[in-house]
Amino acid sequence: MARRKSLEERIADRVAKRPPMKESKHFEHGPAKWIFASVLVFAVLIHFVIVGLVMVFGH
Repeated sequence: MARRKSLEERIADRVAKRPPMKESKHFEHGPAKWIFASVLVFAVLIHFVIVGLVMVFGH
């Protein structure tokens, strides 16, 4: 009876098939780069809004 490979072995096989990463490329997955940038921009905007509210309503 054929034994199914463990999750770790399947992941290792998939990683081994990938081409090497290009120099200075941080994100292998294109949309991940945009999601990361969007979360950073959202966090900065929220901080500015909170600081603005504290300046307006803080006595």
